[in-house]
Amino acid sequence: MRTFSFEKLNVWQKSRELVFEIYKVTKKFPDDDRFGLISQMRKSSISISSNIAEGTGRHSNKDKARFTEIAYSSGLELLNQSILSVDMEFLKTKDYDSIRKEPTEILAMLDGLYKSQLNS
Repeated sequence: MRTFSFEKLNVWQKSRELVFEIYKVTKKFPDDDRFGLISQMRKSSISISSNIAEGTGRHSNKDKARFTEIAYSSGLELLNQSILSVDMEFLKTKDYDSIRKEPTEILAMLDGLYKSQLNS
């Protein structure tokens, strides 16, 4: 079976793990929110890994960088939604601390990837 280039990226692997963490914690959210923060947080987390993958299929470094930029923005969106989840008492502080650490690390990695794509 062929392994695609995005599958080798550490940032993609970490973002994939983040999706599972987000699904796990949002299962604890109130049922009446399933079309609110639950849906948005899940979409944001999936968007990070999806845009990393899609960007590797582009031929120009400028296009690759654009998808990395979108992945970065999705990470910020997820971080904001996590903060709101704590404010609304949907997310416990210990879960937030875990979630905050992962996107922060992924965002730093995406920043480095973005800069390398622009400088190539």
